[in-house]
Formats: sequence, structure tokens, C-alpha cells
Amino acid sequence: MVPPPLRGILETAVYVNDLEKAHAFYAGVIGLERMVTGDRLFAYDAGLGETLLVFARGQTAEDTETPGGVIPGHHSEGPAHFAFKIAPEDVEPWRAHLEGSGVAIRSTVIWPAGGTSLYVDDPDGNVVEFAAPALWPNFQE
Repeated sequence: MVPPPLRGILETAVYVNDLEKAHAFYAGVIGLERMVTGDRLFAYDAGLGETLLVFARGQTAEDTETPGGVIPGHHSEGPAHFAFKIAPEDVEPWRAHLEGSGVAIRSTVIWPAGGTSLYVDDPDGNVVEFAAPALWPNFQE
């Protein structure tokens, strides 16, 4: 049986020890708009129809009851990874912006398909990638 088609990734999540330090990075340095503020998570607009969830580590392991149903508990130990999509012409401006904001570039990778990725750490050691196409065979402009 063939599964129905996927429409992309709606949410990506990272877990942090300090929501305010994370906010200083994701809003202050990266420029994401915070859409939801809570005791255990912040949600950021990460592009058209895409959301970055930043959870307070240790605050989401138990199920959470809401008026609409139960959200199953989840958590993560150690650093996570995710990538922001950027345009090829924005690789060097992003490099300059990050370095100018005091964020060290951990690594730069030139991919066989021609794309470039910049890797940095957020305040909790999560690996944040800024990826310009093409990295994967399914890339479409």
C-alpha cells in the first residue's frame, strides 16, 4: 500500500534549558517572530506555514491536556539539529550577520550538489544550519 503524500514539515522542535536565552538568539540574532509565549515553550514563525517550537527541557515529558485533546509527552536529551533554508546569495550575508552578532561559525560545508551550509550552535548547543540549495535530490526552486 502506498501512503498518502506529505506536504512538508509543519513544525521542528528543539529543547533548551533557558527560554529567554533561546529567545535572545532566535528572535534577537536570527530575527524570528515569536507567535506563542508560554511557560514551557515559545513558537516562532520560521517561514510560510513553518514553525520552530522551542521547548523548555524537562517541561514537556508528561502528557498535556488541552480543551481539544491530549498532547502526548515528549522530550530530548542533548543537542538537536535543524536547518533554515536560505538563498545561495545570502550565504555570505548570513555569515557576516552571525559573526557580527558574536555567533561563531562552527563549520561551513560545500555539498556535492552545489549547495552551501553554515553551522552554528544556539545557546544550548543545538546545531543550527543555514542551508542554501542544493543539498538534497528533491530540491525544487
